[in-house]
Amino acid sequence: MVRHISTDAGYDSDFPFSQGVIHGDTVYTAGQIPKDPETREVVGETIAEQTHRTFDNLRAVLEAAGTSFENVVKTTAFLTDMDDIEEFNRVYRDRMPEPYPGRSTVEVAALAIDITVEIEMIAAIE
Repeated sequence: MVRHISTDAGYDSDFPFSQGVIHGDTVYTAGQIPKDPETREVVGETIAEQTHRTFDNLRAVLEAAGTSFENVVKTTAFLTDMDDIEEFNRVYRDRMPEPYPGRSTVEVAALAIDITVEIEMIAAIE
């Protein structure tokens, strides 16, 4: 059985996708971006500020699914500039508990709007 996640605490796009999908004991988040769920505005100008807001949105989706960062098994991050990787990693280390999950970080030419980061996660539900 598949269950779709929707929470007002995380950013909900006008695009046609769910914030997250639960299948069995696993949740797959959609890519989250640094938009405030209430104002729908991009939060932050720096990679650090945008990454923190993106993690806030991811936390909301994971909590709505009944899990947390501690249960993340895979993270995929999309950055528009790999020169930002060190600052991104500083925030990542601050927000993700050890031991860290598997991760892919990919540089992309652009994201859906004028932002520098998008992150998606796969997490176990206990």
